[in-house]
This record gives sequence, C-alpha cells and structure tokens, in this order.
Amino acid sequence: VDMTFDFGTLIAHLAKTRSLGAGTIIGSGTVSNKDADGGPGKPVSEGGLGYSCIAEVRTVETILRGAAETPFLKHGDTVRIEMLDDRHHTLFGAIEQTVAPLSSIG
Repeated sequence: VDMTFDFGTLIAHLAKTRSLGAGTIIGSGTVSNKDADGGPGKPVSEGGLGYSCIAEVRTVETILRGAAETPFLKHGDTVRIEMLDDRHHTLFGAIEQTVAPLSSIG
C-alpha cells in the first residue's frame, strides 16, 4: 500500500531499460509503512503496521525521541519473516535465521 511505485510500474520501467528473461526475479527492497496521518509508522504494539528494517525504526526513534532505542541484532538473536494473505495463510512459509558469528558458519 505504501510503495512509492507499485510492481507494475517497476516492471514496466525495468522492461524499458533492460532485457528481462523468463524467470527474472524482481524485488522492490523494503517498503516503509506510514502511519494513518501520513507520518512515520508505529510499532505493531502501538497499533501501527511495524517497520521494514531496524535502520528505519532507529531513524524514527531518533526523530521522535532524540535517540535510537532499538539495538542492532547481535549473536543469538533470531529473525523470522513470514507473509500472510488476507485469510492469514502463509504465502511461502516462514524464513527463520539466527544471527551467528561468521566463524561458526561452516
């Protein structure tokens, strides 16, 4: 909803400026959610739609409160991403990763 350019517009521009083959994957990057008043989004716990990334929430915290409060991810933290349709069915399953030091990845 809050994308500046929808996927149709992105694909049309891509098709004009480069050759796209069958199976090309097109991503928009993260999309920030606006608040109902058009301002920066709010956490889900405060009735908002959440944020697209930690950098965004830290920026909003700095604007609203003078300093970032949300820490960056650290070793042992787990990130889970899942997209649900209107009936709350998963679209691609959950992706869950735990942050680990590079040396422990084998």
